Amino acid sequence: MVYISLLLILAGPLLLPAVVNGKPADISFASGIVVPATPSVVSGISLPHATGAFTGVATATGALTGSVRGTAITPIPPPPRETSYPSDGMLHDTQPAPFLPGGGLGTNGTIPVYNVQSDYDYQSVLDLFETGLAQFSTQDFIQAGLTATDRDLVQFMRLEVLGHVTLLTNILGRTAPTRCSYRFPFTTLLEFVDFTQKVSKVIESAAYGFVPHLDARATAQLLLQAISITGRQQLLLRQFEGLLPAPVWFEIGIPQSWAWTLLAPYINFCPGNNPRLVWQNFPALNIINQPNPFLSNVSVSTNATTNTTLSPGIGAANMSAISPDAICLNSTCAPAIASNRTTPLSQSGQVVRLSWEQPGMLVGPNNSYVTTSTAGQPAFVAWVTQLNITYSPLMGMNGTNASTAETTQPALDTFAGDPAVNGTIFVAVTDENLFVTPFNLSLLNPHIVAGPAVYQAG
Repeated sequence: MVYISLLLILAGPLLLPAVVNGKPADISFASGIVVPATPSVVSGISLPHATGAFTGVATATGALTGSVRGTAITPIPPPPRETSYPSDGMLHDTQPAPFLPGGGLGTNGTIPVYNVQSDYDYQSVLDLFETGLAQFSTQDFIQAGLTATDRDLVQFMRLEVLGHVTLLTNILGRTAPTRCSYRFPFTTLLEFVDFTQKVSKVIESAAYGFVPHLDARATAQLLLQAISITGRQQLLLRQFEGLLPAPVWFEIGIPQSWAWTLLAPYINFCPGNNPRLVWQNFPALNIINQPNPFLSNVSVSTNATTNTTLSPGIGAANMSAISPDAICLNSTCAPAIASNRTTPLSQSGQVVRLSWEQPGMLVGPNNSYVTTSTAGQPAFVAWVTQLNITYSPLMGMNGTNASTAETTQPALDTFAGDPAVNGTIFVAVTDENLFVTPFNLSLLNPHIVAGPAVYQAG
């Protein structure tokens, strides 16, 4: 279930039936599978949760690889036709039918098949909610400022995830991966909420990053319909921890290797017959003074010189690092539909302290993947926000092999009135301030020294 751990929440509880001649139509998926209009939900063996690091021996090590044409993808200018269309509101192509403009993909009437159509798609395709429900009772929710109904909502989110698994299993066909064993760092309900909020953001952003590139357009349609559910889950979890649910104008898209780097450390074991992933695992990046949403005085975490997170990468809040009298429950940052903090979680100009691992660490299921980097010396921090990728210089490094540094949170707006660095965003240490955009962000991969890490900007 390696793919499903990465993309589990990238699909949704859909498979809405088409209607042909007045009755529901079957739906065609991979490997010749024909799914009835109302398919059953998949089920599988649930492996026990791990309590420590994987101690077995990996049967294979490293990412899946085949014949490789080059060392990196080189940026090239767009072809002339990309800028030649006259955007004047008039029709310039023959209409295929009344009330339909010319152009578009998948619009010629061909019946869609929901499968994968290239290696790129196949590699793109969480018992997390089950863990939280099993570990935390209704009373735990009430003590955290939530309610029994809030726990019921988490239970419903779990059902949504079962729908995601069903969809992905049908899309991938008979080679769909089976369920894995996971290890999660949280021990308290609030840690579970913060960890799950950040993981949901990673999965949501991964979908926005890769779905536009899929060759299988019909599958992309289903994933887009599904990822809207994941986005709503993430907003609800933000409300659980007293954060404004939607403090941004645009959501972020990230490449698959970024999501795989962030999620792989929490997969302990997978059956040996599960397909392997081609995506790169980068060295882990830790934000030492990660803004902590559960602190009544956020400056305690942003001015900290010691680590206050449960782990690198996701950087979920560590409640044991907060004294009980500093927790903001039942005050200005209690669970709420909407919140307005007088002191922001972060602000431009503040120092952000970073540390990172060197390449060569074993991560992922069965410790069978290895972190790698092809970058040169660390020089910048890439801030991946809404529609922008901007850079701030690294400071305070000692020596060429240094793995700690500082940077300053930049000040920029997406558009006037929309601070770009807000919500749950991503940062990475790079060797170059390469110009990239949301659609070609993966061109930055060869320049990543470490990361990404989730940054709780607001």
